[in-house]
Amino acid sequence: MSVLPNRIEPGQRLSDAQFRQLADVPAEAEWFANLDNPRTRRAYRIDLLDFMSFTGITRPDDFRIITRAHVLAWRKVLEERALSGATIRRKLAALSSLFEYLCERNAVSFNPVKGAKRPKVDSNEGKTPALGDHQARALLDAPGSASLKGKRDRALLSVLLYHGLRREELCLLKVSDIHARRGVPHLRIQGKGNKLRYLPLHAGSAERIHLYLEAAGHGKTPDAPLFQPVRRGVGQGLTADGVYKIVLSYAATAGIELQGFSVHSLRATAATNALEHEADIAKVQEWLGHANITTTRIYDRRQSRPEESPTFRVTY
Repeated sequence: MSVLPNRIEPGQRLSDAQFRQLADVPAEAEWFANLDNPRTRRAYRIDLLDFMSFTGITRPDDFRIITRAHVLAWRKVLEERALSGATIRRKLAALSSLFEYLCERNAVSFNPVKGAKRPKVDSNEGKTPALGDHQARALLDAPGSASLKGKRDRALLSVLLYHGLRREELCLLKVSDIHARRGVPHLRIQGKGNKLRYLPLHAGSAERIHLYLEAAGHGKTPDAPLFQPVRRGVGQGLTADGVYKIVLSYAATAGIELQGFSVHSLRATAATNALEHEADIAKVQEWLGHANITTTRIYDRRQSRPEESPTFRVTY
């Protein structure tokens, strides 16, 4: 769904043909073009293509004849595919977002998704497993400290475990994103929706980053990606897939065998650890870049501490 008819150069005026083509752009295409976050665009595109395949939609205008019955039939098929409640909710949310925009543009009279009940998500469903303290320490110490790769990976794991970054946020870090605010070193994080947040840099991470940049040689290049492939030279940052492989490799080295373990587990570990050490949950929400505190509460597992169970209060 593209809005611009052709490439438009800076300063160029629209031709009559381009003006007419833009005037005829369907509202559906406008909605898609207005999604700024690449991950959101990718996820919503997959979800909408799923719905379009199910209903046989081939043109944007076809969305305008969709009824609640179509949505309910799709939901039933999603349930029969044994998709998780969270996945079904996300797919319905993508479709609902489109119809909300169509309503605003008066392209449709109502949002048919609003009448479709969304599956309840169990509080434990989709909960990313967090590491215990001993596992986190083992992971931090898994890379060797002699080679450039080892120095890089020690810094990388430290940034993830001490600052709770998303994988994509780590990949976007540049050398200039380490800077002082009121005399305290901070990380400037570009989060979802291009929202910036500033996190004080942990002393342990600062030391590891210093050792890495000293060995890598790009510490004096402000616009250079902070974490770079060892063999590709300056100028190219690690990819999200590269970070995934690095983390899982060291998890295996550290003997971490945790069902559902992923890079996101390090973010869950950081959040869980901060909350267990009495960090204010509103501050943790801001620290993680969550739009809603409900998301942050997923990581608050203080109520499930086994040592606080009444079991250990029973005496005979």
